[in-house]
Amino acid sequence: MIISKTPLRISFFGGGSDLPAYYTKYPGSVISTSINLYIYVIIKKRNDDKIYINYSKKEIVDDINDIQHDLVKECLKMTGIKSGIEITTLSDISSKGSGLGSSSAVTVGLLNALYCFKKIKLSKEELAEKIDLFVSNEITNTPTETSSASKPLAIGANSF
Repeated sequence: MIISKTPLRISFFGGGSDLPAYYTKYPGSVISTSINLYIYVIIKKRNDDKIYINYSKKEIVDDINDIQHDLVKECLKMTGIKSGIEITTLSDISSKGSGLGSSSAVTVGLLNALYCFKKIKLSKEELAEKIDLFVSNEITNTPTETSSASKPLAIGANSF
């Protein structure tokens, strides 16, 4: 079993500049810091070829393309994992629309855990590069993921 713990974040400056309506026309910057509230991703190998995903919903699928949770589906595709896995996400907060970067934290935690599941050890810099690739492929449509890859209480700044 693999458990990933990723901090949520608070943005101090540039909060609207990470929205597509802004960053597609103008350069932007966001200054943020991680906080002591977390997203947890738990991954477990299954003894069958099914994919189980537990979040506010429960999904059980045979094919990766049938997954409804877009972040999970695209992270699995990116890492090449096609079956035999159970993924659970938990949060210290109600994450819908909190403004604390929960989608970013799920992306960071999930990719980190999936690479660990594949026995691939990534440095923070390598993980941030994978996340930049993830974002540049327009999977999440927002350039804010890398600040969640920084260590707790460190200030991260993103420019795009």
